[in-house]
Amino acid sequence: MKKLTLYLVFIFACFAGNALAQRPTQNIDPEKLQAARIAFITSRIDLKPEQAERFWPVFNKYTEQRESTMKSMSELNRGMESISEEEAKSRIQKRLQLQQKMLDDEKAFTAEISKVISAKQVLMLNNIARDFNRHIYQRQRGPNN
Repeated sequence: MKKLTLYLVFIFACFAGNALAQRPTQNIDPEKLQAARIAFITSRIDLKPEQAERFWPVFNKYTEQRESTMKSMSELNRGMESISEEEAKSRIQKRLQLQQKMLDDEKAFTAEISKVISAKQVLMLNNIARDFNRHIYQRQRGPNN
């Protein structure tokens, strides 16, 4: 079992090297990026194969929900220069509702994922996901930046 885990991490790491070696002017292959993310998170929180089978569907669903909510929040910022005071108040309320939705989604995710991984792994997960994004950003900037 441990050999299988190491083998999977090695395969994903190979894909990660290719995905992360891209320059900012080049497009990143979404499949390679996803493989790199899987390898990064799997190795950092030490997911066992049986955990990974249950972890990734829950994590991916939560990530999609979060991205959708963030996109909705971003859309509230469009055209702010030409809106009325009432529209501004309405947008503030919508933003607060979306922030509450994100918190509710995170609570539900934490409850669901805690059935799959340990509390320590859950705590580590938030920092690891952030570290991965930071790592990708730094790789995109290139070695001279």
